Amino acid sequence: MAITALPPDTDADIARVNEALAMITPRWNARILLALAGPPLRYSELAAKVSWLQNGQLHPKLKALCDAGLVQRTEHTARHVTYGHTERGVALLPVLPMIVTWAEEHLEKADRPLPAIEQIEDSLTLLTRRHAAAILWVLKSRKEVSGRALARIVMPSSDWTNVYPPLRQLVADGLADTEGTGRPYRLSAAGEGLGPVLGALSAWSAGQPLDQAAHHPVWGHPQMKATPRPWVSSPSRPAPAVAPPARMAESAPVWQNRDLFSHATTARPKAAVPAGGPRR
Repeated sequence: MAITALPPDTDADIARVNEALAMITPRWNARILLALAGPPLRYSELAAKVSWLQNGQLHPKLKALCDAGLVQRTEHTARHVTYGHTERGVALLPVLPMIVTWAEEHLEKADRPLPAIEQIEDSLTLLTRRHAAAILWVLKSRKEVSGRALARIVMPSSDWTNVYPPLRQLVADGLADTEGTGRPYRLSAAGEGLGPVLGALSAWSAGQPLDQAAHHPVWGHPQMKATPRPWVSSPSRPAPAVAPPARMAESAPVWQNRDLFSHATTARPKAAVPAGGPRR
C-alpha cells in the first residue's frame, strides 16, 4: 500500500531506506556493528568491547541484529558460540564512514572532539525523524515546493497542515531551508550533501553494489566518487584521507577499534542528542 503520492517505485525506494535506517539507528546498534568488525567474537569478547551495556542489554540487541540479517550467530559447539557480520552486514559497513564524512562537513562543530561513532549516531537521529526521508526526496526532485504541495505528495491522506511540524524540524536541523512564511521550501547545502549517503543506503537496501548510488534517479551524481573516504576516528580529529578508487561494496572501512572506542570507559557513552543535528 502506498504511503505517499509519489510514484510506486519511488515510494518503495523510500520505504526500503527507512527500513535500513531502522536497523542501525536504535541505541547501541551502530556501536555493536562496529565492535564486530573483524573476526567473529564470542559473546564475552563482544561484551568486553561494549562494556557500558549492563547485563541483559546486549543479548536482545544481538538478537535484533541477527533477525535483521546483519549479524550471524554461529554455534560451533554447545560451549563455543560466535557472532560476526553476515554478508549483508559487511556490505553495509562502508556506508558508515560516508555518514561521518557528511557529519564532519555539515553538522555544527561540537565543543569537544567527537569520535566517529557519535557523529554517526547524531546523523542517524536526523534521518530517522518521521517523514524526513520522503520530504527530502521530494525537495531533491522538485528543487523548490510549497508546504501545501509538499503535503499533497508526502501525506496525501492527512490534513495538509500536518506537514509543517516535520518541515520546521528539518529546517531547524539544517537539512531544509525557506525564505519565510508562505515561501517555498528547498534543500539546504547539508540536505544536498546527503546524496551519497541516501543513494548508498538505497542501493544497499535494494541488494545492489554501493557504487550504484552514483546512478540513483534522485540522489545520483555523475561526478560522485565510487569509494567513500575511509575514516579513522581519533581525539585529534585528522582530516579523512582519500582512498584509491574502488568498488564501494568491496571496500571495507578502515575502522580501528582502539581509536573508534577510545572515548569508551566504564561510563556509559553519551547518547545522540534528542534535538539532533547542526544545533548540537
